Amino acid sequence: MTNVYEGESPSRLEGKLSAMIVCWILGFGSLISWNSMLTIGDYYYNLFPDYHPSRVLTLVYQPFAFGTMSILAYNEAKINTRRRSIFGYSLFVASTFMLLVLDLATSGRGGLGSFIGICVIVAFFGVADACVQGGIVGDLSFMLPDFIQSFFAGLAASGALTSALRLITKAAFEKSNNGLRKGAMLFLAISTLFEFLCVLLYTYFFPKLPIVKYFRSKAALEGSKTVQADLAAAGIQTKEDHNEQNERLTNKQLFIQNIDYALDLFLIYVLTLSIFPGFLYENTGEHKLGTWYSLVLIASYNVWDLISRYLPLVKFLKIESRKGLTIAILSRFLLIPAFYFTAKYGDQGWMILLVSFLGLTNGHLTVCVMTAAPKGYKGPEQNALGNILVLCLLLGIFAGVSLDWLWLIGKKNAF
Repeated sequence: MTNVYEGESPSRLEGKLSAMIVCWILGFGSLISWNSMLTIGDYYYNLFPDYHPSRVLTLVYQPFAFGTMSILAYNEAKINTRRRSIFGYSLFVASTFMLLVLDLATSGRGGLGSFIGICVIVAFFGVADACVQGGIVGDLSFMLPDFIQSFFAGLAASGALTSALRLITKAAFEKSNNGLRKGAMLFLAISTLFEFLCVLLYTYFFPKLPIVKYFRSKAALEGSKTVQADLAAAGIQTKEDHNEQNERLTNKQLFIQNIDYALDLFLIYVLTLSIFPGFLYENTGEHKLGTWYSLVLIASYNVWDLISRYLPLVKFLKIESRKGLTIAILSRFLLIPAFYFTAKYGDQGWMILLVSFLGLTNGHLTVCVMTAAPKGYKGPEQNALGNILVLCLLLGIFAGVSLDWLWLIGKKNAF
């Protein structure tokens, strides 16, 4: 085994492009199962028309994601990141496969029993999400900002590509028997295979990239214990005599110093998830696009969310001012009355425009916050801060999906 890398410049190390591609794939794998669930929402609305599936499943998913993430963020310094991330991706593989098994076992029939089974599996999705997102974001926070950007672009790409595939499968299977079900099964099968690919990449390929070994070794020298298993997998022996460098800010101190960034992420996702996806499925009325309408709205959001996550790579488009970020994020709340009046009085063109803007601002602001916050800290602190920010993001999602139910007030046959 070799000793940790010391003194070598990351610009001279090989593997940056490969690492960015793997980060993109890992981000894609982090949400492909859940985005597949959202994208085949029309199938679940057909099976469970009285159970508000997009709202209920999202509300089931988020408490488990937030609760698990809270525990992991509190204990992040003691947790083996490698085992945590591999467990998360493996749980995604098993849970997505179980959705296929459940549907095959029930022959695609609806009913309360099937719906409860799906809810249980979705709860496992939440646990897996917390393991993966917190672990990977914490890991990448002490590497290059480009890696975080690639990971979050992959998250958005999972939504955009699943939406595109859903439109294709709907067109292909629309006139066939059980067309919705065939499309849904295809989605879940693809998701299962892709999650398995993420397990292999994270376990065997990513740890051995020179630039990844450099940053993990640097973090180990600064006192991080979360990277030891990954370094061992790459054949690097860590040193134990770093006590003088082990002093770091506590999680409370990191949170206080970055409370504006934490609040920014919370507010971004409170707004987004109070509209997407429940409002888009149930509160946008009937239009010329018919059953295609909700799918087009979801696809519009996902495509612009993906595009916007690359905008911060253009320097003059990246918002680096902390005050500027907060002002931009608060101004998004004007979208609430805009969506309300557009759903009530506007046509489908205006709604598609609004949904696109929602996705554009969501992705752009998320990447700006996540790449700016870790700067200036040591490796162990950056890992902890990454976990804290993901926790705030999940709290925002949880609050958003809870507030989403308020759109049903005054709606006939809401419950």
